[in-house]
Amino acid sequence: MEFARTSLGTPEGDAPTRARVARSILENGPSTAADLASRLDLTAAAVRRHLDHLLEEDTVEATEQRPHGSRGRGRPARVFRLTETGRDHFDQQYDDLATEALRFLAESGGPEAVNEFARRRVAFIERDFARIREEQPELSSSEVLAQVLSNGGYAASVRQLPIGDQLCQQHCPVSHVAHEFPQLCEAETEAIGKVLGRHVQRLATIAHGDGVCTTCIPDLPVVSTTSPTTAPEKKKDGASA
Repeated sequence: MEFARTSLGTPEGDAPTRARVARSILENGPSTAADLASRLDLTAAAVRRHLDHLLEEDTVEATEQRPHGSRGRGRPARVFRLTETGRDHFDQQYDDLATEALRFLAESGGPEAVNEFARRRVAFIERDFARIREEQPELSSSEVLAQVLSNGGYAASVRQLPIGDQLCQQHCPVSHVAHEFPQLCEAETEAIGKVLGRHVQRLATIAHGDGVCTTCIPDLPVVSTTSPTTAPEKKKDGASA
């Protein structure tokens, strides 16, 4: 979808670049001006100028970056993230219609009808997971899943943690609808666990007001293929063999 809305007085030639800045934050998560300049091949000054306009439009908001270790001299870097208004630029334009349709479905068919709709909506996860894993066997299961979700508009990526992987979805195309109908999130989590063959835990969702949807994917336990050996019991004094 095009990032159409811009503030009054903004030169039209800046709109496409400003859209690239906003989309880069959407797809990569909270970013500093230096991050954006590097990704978009722009000067830091140009990026800051676009960010100033996006701040005025309430498209992004800024927080101070938490320092790692001792803080050096100078001002701390600011990290920019999309606001709810900013996400609205990228969301589908039929949220109200979709919500009304699901309300009607819940009233006419009951909760199970909504659950069935939610499961059908995420059927693409299982279908595309098998295809991409066959096409790109070098990818891990989590990486395949991230690509499946990104293709579906979720801007997903994977972070490795000591206990497994963390799936991060920077965007949710149905977040406004899922706020009223959490069955959409539940069906998605169920589908993720099914294709990965393990229990996963949803830690945060955009639909509930979090900045990103995060899912913990624990490592599978290593199962030994050999029987454990046990040391023979020592005989007690005077005991018969």
